[in-house]
Amino acid sequence: MDQVETDTTTGNGNGSANGHAHRAAVTAPADDLGRLPAILESLLFAAAAPVPVARLVEALDGPSRAEVVQALEALAHRYEREGRGLRLAQVAGGYQLRTPPEHAPWVRRLLRERPARLSRPMLETVAIVAYRQPCTRLEIEAIRGVDVDAVLSTLLERRLVRIVGRKEAPGRPLLYATTRDFLEVFGLPDLAALPALRDLGDGAEVLVARDLTVSAEGVAVTLESPAAEES
Repeated sequence: MDQVETDTTTGNGNGSANGHAHRAAVTAPADDLGRLPAILESLLFAAAAPVPVARLVEALDGPSRAEVVQALEALAHRYEREGRGLRLAQVAGGYQLRTPPEHAPWVRRLLRERPARLSRPMLETVAIVAYRQPCTRLEIEAIRGVDVDAVLSTLLERRLVRIVGRKEAPGRPLLYATTRDFLEVFGLPDLAALPALRDLGDGAEVLVARDLTVSAEGVAVTLESPAAEES
């Protein structure tokens, strides 16, 4: 959201002076910590997308990283305490102003938008990519047991997965990984916030196992995977 700076000049010259003062205020460092939460609120509202703390510190040109984080936490608590129509969420490596989930029906009605839905095949595929990344299409198909060409194409179009290179293997197959949009859609600050494998139930270790055996009975872990043990 762009902001237009105006300079109104009056006959006695006071308008010009006010305009210079306004520009000076805009370029001055945000060193008033009492105003910091309000300034951060303006920055996040204008940005719309998640903003990393480093970018906020750079834009403010004054407060330290610790002071900015403290002000963000205070702003988040204020929204929660007052039951406001906004929430401060930590997603995709940054902070973003969002509406509460319980307000979604009215927001969609205003914007006349249908909620974006992911089919079960899409959810299963993006989950495999999230835990195994970077991974190939054949690895995804080995776990799902079906062709995933169409599903991967849709996930690429929705910018939930991306191509990050090629695997050093015969045919040099494409490697897939998740995106910042994936983190934003699922409300995750980073990939470390993914649910632990032990919380996903039996058989979840196959998501991170490097060596798989595919048979008529399904997919099994061939060798013990260090990644599976750590998770």
